[in-house]
Amino acid sequence: MRNVRFPYQVFAEVPYGEALLLQRALVERIAEENRPGVFLLLEHPPVVTLGRGAKKEHLLLSEEALKRQGIEVYEVERGGDVTYHGPGQIVGYPLVNLRFWKKDVHAFLRSLEEVLIRFLAHFGVSAFRFPPYTGVWVERDGPRKIAAIGVAVRHWVTYHGFALNVALDLAPFGYIVPCGIRGFGVTALQEVLGRSFGQDDVRKMKYLLAQKFGEVFGFAMEESRG
Repeated sequence: MRNVRFPYQVFAEVPYGEALLLQRALVERIAEENRPGVFLLLEHPPVVTLGRGAKKEHLLLSEEALKRQGIEVYEVERGGDVTYHGPGQIVGYPLVNLRFWKKDVHAFLRSLEEVLIRFLAHFGVSAFRFPPYTGVWVERDGPRKIAAIGVAVRHWVTYHGFALNVALDLAPFGYIVPCGIRGFGVTALQEVLGRSFGQDDVRKMKYLLAQKFGEVFGFAMEESRG
């Protein structure tokens, strides 16, 4: 393991706009102070985000219609297309100063996939990569995406990250073409395992994800309160 102590913070539900502003501020601070980074683990109220590669036709409802459903819409700087976030989905924002790891964004993406694959293996779920698509998939009447990934990099500091479907309502994915990929559906851990998870279960999973992140990236993880 590298001799790098890496902080992480666990939150409950954070509005998307608030988390976005926090990430952007942290990226600048991490770069200016040359710190290793921080890993944020949280959930969002219902929101649809469009990455740099998003096509507006992948919104199957208008922005106005989505907002009437109580779903915010944001266009952001991460890679990828359109996705949905909601309660019961764990969102991980690893803000990593790649100078403390390796300056290789492709390797960073594959390593994020490995974190999620190892996490799901903890629950007996065989997850896999499904090239050429980024993200993590499981077999459920054909490949279904269980985790989406989209990142941005500024000053060699990564931000944005992954969204892991654990115990969320999957219906809003029907309002979009998830990740711009047609022909393959999405699923959640509770659907795969045929059991429900409560808020306490999801909270504990955030800590397990921090542990798996440290294993894959070779960081000594330590919880930070602020």
